[in-house]
Amino acid sequence: MPPPYERAAVCDTALLVAAKAPEPSRAKTRLTPPATAGQAADIAAASLLDTLRAAGSVAGAVPVVALTGTLATARRREELLVELRNMTVVQQRGDGLAERLVAAHADTGAALPGRPVLQIGMDTPQVTGDLLAGCAQRLHGRSAPDALLGPAGDGGWWALGLRDPRHAALLRSVPMSSPDTGELSARALRSAGLRVELLCELSDVDTMADAVQVAQQLPGSEFAAAVAAVASPSVAL
Repeated sequence: MPPPYERAAVCDTALLVAAKAPEPSRAKTRLTPPATAGQAADIAAASLLDTLRAAGSVAGAVPVVALTGTLATARRREELLVELRNMTVVQQRGDGLAERLVAAHADTGAALPGRPVLQIGMDTPQVTGDLLAGCAQRLHGRSAPDALLGPAGDGGWWALGLRDPRHAALLRSVPMSSPDTGELSARALRSAGLRVELLCELSDVDTMADAVQVAQQLPGSEFAAAVAAVASPSVAL
């Protein structure tokens, strides 16, 4: 069972989760080896479940999931459908990750006009409802910045908050999944005159070493259990 998430403070924000269906041989392929394709998909499914539960615990926020892939062949499909039934689901569109994220912000803005958007991925299952609520609240009020960026330990970013989701288009030319993605993203936003504030840094899960490190922070979680099925018995989770 996943750890309980406390109901976080109310915030009038669209909480966007960019996600890939956890299909074997398509999800978390960098975990193979040592994981098999099925085990990598199990880890991806657990990461997504923990992330969706955290997002769904933020009272007052409206969860939106921008999905790519096919849930029909995904691991833990039924559990994912239960979590998604009270969330707005849109299909990712566009060529390349940057284009898909721009489109996801645009689709979220169209579905929920007038709300700021806080976007995360499914690679940081250590996020909590309280953390997400605190981030979302920073997008409200007269002194709120135009944008928030949560740096990741690998040089990328784990969260992007925008008071106006149309500003996501500024990242269209930023190379994603690069060691300087975070720096270039901040520069692109600031070059357009936006005031950008940084959030706390988190580690995202790209490799098995990342997975073990994050799992050790989440005893009792879906993610830790999935990682433990692959990790060496000498690694305490």
